[in-house]
Amino acid sequence: MTTSARARRERRTGLAFISPWIVGFVVFTAWPILYSGYLSLTDYDVLTDPAFVGLENYERMAADPQVRLALWNTLQYAVVQVPLYVLVSLALALLLHQAGRASGFFRTAFFVPKMTPPVAVGVLLLLLFNGQYGLVNEALAAVGVDGPSWTTDPAWVKPGLALVSLWSVGTAVVILLAALQDVPAELYDAARVDGAGWWRRTRTVTLPMISGALFFVTVVNTIAAFQMFTEAYSAYFGAGTSSYSNDAALFYVIYLFREGFAELHMGYASALAWLLFVVIMLVTAVQLLVSRRLVYYEGEQR
Repeated sequence: MTTSARARRERRTGLAFISPWIVGFVVFTAWPILYSGYLSLTDYDVLTDPAFVGLENYERMAADPQVRLALWNTLQYAVVQVPLYVLVSLALALLLHQAGRASGFFRTAFFVPKMTPPVAVGVLLLLLFNGQYGLVNEALAAVGVDGPSWTTDPAWVKPGLALVSLWSVGTAVVILLAALQDVPAELYDAARVDGAGWWRRTRTVTLPMISGALFFVTVVNTIAAFQMFTEAYSAYFGAGTSSYSNDAALFYVIYLFREGFAELHMGYASALAWLLFVVIMLVTAVQLLVSRRLVYYEGEQR
């Protein structure tokens, strides 16, 4: 068998193995994305056939004050939640890195809360952050601090949601811990010989060597923050409640969901989805550009 024939055979074998994924991607991802692009140009209410309306949905979106409110709420939440999430994940990973053999137990303990259903996390938010009898405010009162009304004061709704998102910090902790364990010990030894203390070793050795993992966690969590839905919806909208704090919890995907599945404005909801896609792509592109200066990959030629 010639080399070219062997290569073609291996290529066909590889395609056969990944064909289930290719079919799944085309049917359940690529086609829905393309079809939603078409629906965004129509007036569609699920009950009747789509009627082509051109760019009317996008014109309506540009004039819709609820879109601006939802985008602003989502951006505020992302600005608070992403740095907090990454910093807490890094701090816990650094602690686990020093735990030795016990790190396996704590790694599992930190990851288990990730398995909690997001709806339950939304209920947990109401229980822990209740302004009257919540555990968080009771803990603050024990040290003489008057806790805010986390769930009813619009100024504290998004910080409360950002704090409760730390319940699922375990995934990022595991990723960063794996990156920390991959840092060569020789680099720390050389830094100690040069007289570097813990902070200097962390700043000049640890952070550069795990910057790739930090960047991955940041990008993935930024995308997740822009898609915030379940926890906020179950806490503030799921039971049909209505209060002055609801506007502060109106995130973009919640508004998209309400337009599509409550009002049956599927064409408009598709246009909203494409706007979110473009926003996330732009934010990710900026992060990728910034990463060229801040992220180090071992073996990379600079």
